Parts: sequence; structure tokens; C-alpha cells
Amino acid sequence: MIIDALSWICLLAGGLVGIIGAVGIHRFPDFYSRQHATGITDTLCAMLILFGLGLQAGMSLAAFKIAMIFLFLFLTSPTATHALANAAMHSGLRPKLDSITGEGKS
Repeated sequence: MIIDALSWICLLAGGLVGIIGAVGIHRFPDFYSRQHATGITDTLCAMLILFGLGLQAGMSLAAFKIAMIFLFLFLTSPTATHALANAAMHSGLRPKLDSITGEGKS
């Protein structure tokens, strides 16, 4: 009973984090802010959902496979986010002007 409740809490929290990341894509002003919002929430969302699924699976081969998927996503998602941001910077895309400090002027 406790494991089921914890599993559903993780699944719902993962879904909520995914929705927050989707809102971040639309609300933030430039590519780098959007990339940050999606990169952080994507990894956390996947971690929570896969942890919830692992709790539902119990000690089984399915739980081991879910753990391997999590490990793969945990290593590749931040790497892909960094590679995209680095490629954007090298192609000349600059962050938008910060209205308070005046930094980041294109």
C-alpha cells in the first residue's frame, strides 16, 4: 500500500514537472532560457516517472530495464542539452538583452 502510494506520487510529480517544463518553453524569452528549462525538467521528469514505474514493477527484470533506461537518460539528456547550447553559441546565436543589467547585448 505504501509503495503504491509512493509510486503514484512519483508518477504525478513527474507529470507535473513535465508540464512545468512545457510552460517554460513558451514563457522564456530566448533559446538559452528555454533550453535550460527543458534540460532541467526533462531529466527530473524522466527520473520521477521511471522511479514510479520501477516501484510498480517491484524486484523484477522490468525494474532492471527501467533502471538501465534511467541511467541512459541521466547521462545523455544533459549532454545533448549542452551540445545544443554549444552549437547555438558557435553558430552566432546570442542571448537576449537583460533589461536590468544590460548584459548579453547582441
